[in-house]
Amino acid sequence: MSDPYASRTAVHEQEVDGFGAVRVLPLDPAADAPLLHRWVSEERAAFWGMNSLTEQRVAEIYAHMDTLDTHHAYLVLKDGTPAALLQTYEPEADRVGACYPVEPGDIGIHLLLAPAEPGEARSGWTGRLTAALVTYVLRVLDRRRVVVDPDVANVKAVARFARQGFTTGPVVVLPEVDLPDVYIPEKKAQLAFLTREVAFGG
Repeated sequence: MSDPYASRTAVHEQEVDGFGAVRVLPLDPAADAPLLHRWVSEERAAFWGMNSLTEQRVAEIYAHMDTLDTHHAYLVLKDGTPAALLQTYEPEADRVGACYPVEPGDIGIHLLLAPAEPGEARSGWTGRLTAALVTYVLRVLDRRRVVVDPDVANVKAVARFARQGFTTGPVVVLPEVDLPDVYIPEKKAQLAFLTREVAFGG
């Protein structure tokens, strides 16, 4: 079977011991919309805020993001299979930037994991995938600190970031965003931070 992602140039590739090959590809809004729509429509993705959107609307939102210099979306593959959607953003150009003192070298991320396959064992899976993505944003993009802003009610995500070494910051209310291309509702978020020193031991 041919690799549908073979023609895309990865921005990061990493072999993770005991886990597999991780590749980070720039998102193709049109080609990836059917896959992303399936992911975001699931009940478990409610905190992503796209449960009720059509496939076309999902494609439009990511096509709009593709025009921005401050926000980027990536499809993450594990051993050639889609494993996650990664979004990065400049905090000062995002609503979170109004809610905490942004420092030079900060970068924000959002991470949506692919659903597990029936019977798939995922012990340690998320941690090892996230570690590879942290390597990308801190080392390849040469940033000093990662900020995340999961919904306070998304206890699984909050706990997952804590296990990765993120330090809990303040709980803040992110204001709604109403643009011609996208509407993002208000969110009560738990900020958390991971520095390069903590991630890589100095």
